Amino acid sequence: MRKVDIFDTTLRDGEQVPGASLNRDEKIQVAHQLAELGVDVIEAGFAASSPGDFAAVKNIAEQVEGPVITALARAVESDIVAVAEAVKPAKRPRIHIVLGTSDTHLKHKFRKSRQQIMDMGVDAVKFAKDLCEDIEYSTEDASRSDFDYLCETVEAVIDAGATVVNIPDTVGYAVPEQWGNLISRLIATVPNIGKAKVSVHCHNDLGMATANSLAAIKAGATQVECTINGVGERAGNASLEEIVMAVKMRGDFYDARTGIETTQIYATSLLVRDLMHMPVQRNKAIVGSNAFAHSSGIHQDGFLKHRENYEIMSPSDVGIEKSDIVLTARSGRHALRHRLELLGYTYDENQKEEFEKVHVRFLNVADRQKEVADEDLHRIVTDMPVEVPEQYLLEDFRVTSSHSGQADASVRLHVSGETIEEGGVGDNQILAALNAVDRITKLPTYVKDIQTSSNGRDSAHHVQVSVGFHDQSFNSHASDTDVVKASIQAYLHSLNQLVARHGGLIVE
Repeated sequence: MRKVDIFDTTLRDGEQVPGASLNRDEKIQVAHQLAELGVDVIEAGFAASSPGDFAAVKNIAEQVEGPVITALARAVESDIVAVAEAVKPAKRPRIHIVLGTSDTHLKHKFRKSRQQIMDMGVDAVKFAKDLCEDIEYSTEDASRSDFDYLCETVEAVIDAGATVVNIPDTVGYAVPEQWGNLISRLIATVPNIGKAKVSVHCHNDLGMATANSLAAIKAGATQVECTINGVGERAGNASLEEIVMAVKMRGDFYDARTGIETTQIYATSLLVRDLMHMPVQRNKAIVGSNAFAHSSGIHQDGFLKHRENYEIMSPSDVGIEKSDIVLTARSGRHALRHRLELLGYTYDENQKEEFEKVHVRFLNVADRQKEVADEDLHRIVTDMPVEVPEQYLLEDFRVTSSHSGQADASVRLHVSGETIEEGGVGDNQILAALNAVDRITKLPTYVKDIQTSSNGRDSAHHVQVSVGFHDQSFNSHASDTDVVKASIQAYLHSLNQLVARHGGLIVE
């Protein structure tokens, strides 16, 4: 099978997302994880944009081994020099130059003729070639460019020394059939194309970035540019995890493979999510919290009989521990019986009546609260009230943030008849508030997952929290116009479930 290189631009295109900027240490941390993941190329930043970005790119070039290290440059000498200096310490450096080829960009962005832009690109590649052997050239907005002019440009920059030619769908305009045809025609038309790798860089404005990238692979592209979790400008970039797993699962169709260590995908996704403070949608392919979750009774029954009935890949393939059977009112008896057995409750043929009573009570609870967690099942089986008493009750809170990025919080709780107030700090206001709660409760718990969502500026924020306690999980949700308040309330409800499950306040 053909080897397709994975070019990761999470630290450049992905980091351009408003609110998702990373400091130098965080960039280095992500770069090391990308090397563990096995990406072929890391685009570490835009070296000429700021002294901080230059330093981050240089530190990554010094410290991260394995992948090619590159950074983006416009087709101007100062940008190219900055990239050359920043990536110079790398064992495998590359300079990445970008210049538009569409008439839209030429007329409204550069105000230059086609020949002037082509000359700029050729001169930039020749200049860069004296500083670095490996040169990538991107024909920005290629999907809206004149095909003949695009081919002429690609041929000219390869003659000038480009080792990789990148064909971007910069604004997400392409559709898979057209995009695959463009790549195959370009490979067939450009006479010197064999001297360079053909790459694509697709955006997700129409939701087709992954499909377009895969169409390009089918058409002969040997490098795809993508990001972890699909982060990036506007609607984002092609998603690395989706491309990699599609090629792995359908290598027979694409006749291609990657060098990615797929068991590192989930860990990398979580790291980028947490450092960029960008939640991953629950139904996101491959890494979303529902990607390996089954709720429908028909699906649960089929899955429990044979996993491949409803899963084409194992969660362990991407570094996720196991699939999840989510108990709801739509879950059937098979799923309920399976979960009860895992909790130690078994019902044989002589206990059908007892099981039916449990099933009826389960449905009543599921209709009321949508999802039924393990702690609810314990109380259903033992015929205890499912309503959770509020051992911890929020009275008041205050949060502040500083320019350094650190947040401070003060939280006051009502706990077993007394009022307790503590402070906490964290990387953001939510984490600071939850840390303050931890100082009050002193419970040996940890936050497994926290998801926030909102439908608009003035609407309620919806927060889902999963709290870990040894090998148990306690899940809850809350809504409020204040996202910090909703987070505290959801967290407290999970803690209240925990102490109710264990019969009282826990101190360890």
